[in-house]
Amino acid sequence: QVQLVESGGGLVQAGGSLRLSCAASGRTVSSYAMGWFRQAPGKEREFVAAISRSGDTTYYTDSVKGRFTISRDNAKNTAYLQLNSLKPEDTAVYYCAARMSVLPTIREDEYDNWGQGTQVTVSS
Repeated sequence: QVQLVESGGGLVQAGGSLRLSCAASGRTVSSYAMGWFRQAPGKEREFVAAISRSGDTTYYTDSVKGRFTISRDNAKNTAYLQLNSLKPEDTAVYYCAARMSVLPTIREDEYDNWGQGTQVTVSS
């Protein structure tokens, strides 16, 4: 099992940027494909982005393409989500997830390990 801790959330104005981090412990993150999901108030949790174990394959949901960037630094045992051009509709709790696989997936039920989440609030 790997333990995941997200950080970097906060309150930002529309058009602003944040960088979320997901620090892993317990096992090396290089063994895992990583994903980011988010849950807005009153809505179901949804896929945002994912990255393969090596970092050479990434997936994004359409609403964040061109604005968000997922990356990883296996030497630091950390995954990142850069959020640019933020919109009020990006307001949500953002969760990091890990899947012991080479390739990532957009399916929430295929991730085995989850962090506790970090709040991102975008004001208009």
